[in-house]
Amino acid sequence: MDKTRVYLERSKFFPIDLWIGRENDLSLHDPLLQVIPHATSRLKSLTVHTTPERIGPITTRLSHPAPHIEHLSIYCSSGFEITSNPILETVLLGGNLSSLHSLHLMRVRTELSWRNMINLTSLTLGYTLPGDVSIGQLLAFLGSAPRLESVRLENATPTTGPQDGRLVSLERLKLMSIQGDEPCSFLLNHLLIPVGTKLSILANSFSRGFESHLPRSLDNLRNLSDLTNINLNFDGPCPDVRLTGPNGQITLTCASPQVNPTSLAFECLGRIDTSKTEWLEIRRGNPPFSCPPYQVLLHMKNLRTLKLSRCQSPHLFIRALRSGASSSGAAICPKLEELVLVPRTSSETFNIRDLITMAAARALGGVKLRTVRIIGGQGGLDPGSALELGKYVLHVEYPSGNGAVNSDSDDSYGSGRDAGGDGRGSDANLWE
Repeated sequence: MDKTRVYLERSKFFPIDLWIGRENDLSLHDPLLQVIPHATSRLKSLTVHTTPERIGPITTRLSHPAPHIEHLSIYCSSGFEITSNPILETVLLGGNLSSLHSLHLMRVRTELSWRNMINLTSLTLGYTLPGDVSIGQLLAFLGSAPRLESVRLENATPTTGPQDGRLVSLERLKLMSIQGDEPCSFLLNHLLIPVGTKLSILANSFSRGFESHLPRSLDNLRNLSDLTNINLNFDGPCPDVRLTGPNGQITLTCASPQVNPTSLAFECLGRIDTSKTEWLEIRRGNPPFSCPPYQVLLHMKNLRTLKLSRCQSPHLFIRALRSGASSSGAAICPKLEELVLVPRTSSETFNIRDLITMAAARALGGVKLRTVRIIGGQGGLDPGSALELGKYVLHVEYPSGNGAVNSDSDDSYGSGRDAGGDGRGSDANLWE
């Protein structure tokens, strides 16, 4: 305590970054808590790491105003089961946090009613128990923080207390990250997310369906009102769906899928507006019979590139692309220019008859493909089949028997996109 008092005296009026915590819990009689309360007016940042039993008394000891504090982080750890997270009383630092820039609350809750959060730019809320914070409470808090740029909810997505018709505009939001298994749609239905925002959703399971993690209307996500790129990646233990608009993106990642993630993804695509999508990539997907590819592709009137990478049933997509494949006779993806195929193994080859039949049907219907690219695989195509396909496609690129790529396109042409969906290039390596 004496050393701490000396530090405070010698540092005069300079701002203080304070971290309060002890490896074996923080005693209420800790010397630090006897000295620091008299210096809260100098606090620039405060981090408190303690247990639920201690947070109340510590809050009381730190009740003096902190007019210059910019960062506040409270983390309560507990080794036993609790029925509710402790409440962080609004007497902390006098209850007026008008200078606060970032607020991080982990395993602790607040009534979210601190006055004047005008300067808050970053909010993290983590590990709140169900019912601790309602949608209405969080909306009220978000509405009082007009400068928010970053919102992170880590296993703290509220699902109770929705308010029909209420919308909160987050005009400066740049990042919203939501982690947990609770459906996000209840909250997102009340938020207007501006152009340029990145929305990242990590769910422990998509057993409720992808749509439960999206707002009722994509009008809420103004940057995604015109979806241009869709990437469905089922390669590995964490399948993800990326819906990208002109200036932002939604990323939904499933940590441990309990059902067919491809089926859920296709059902999701069948419910949202994909009429302006220009790019669709599916990696290691297995199209479900409950929502066949043509039902999804039928709505993609502006699709220009389709990439099927190591999919189990690529022939279902190829057959769906035939002009008039739907019962209405409408052309499937009338603006499609490029089809990219990556086989599952190095020895696999695609059914060339399916490709030829599809390309011929599209050419006859006046929606001729510009490019067919087959990347990888050592089986190659026989020259006769390649020539026949070339009658209906302007450029055909495929691996020959020795692994080389044959193409009748000039070297200056390139239509590949990187994983983000907007890079251009002619190098086939971009696709891998």
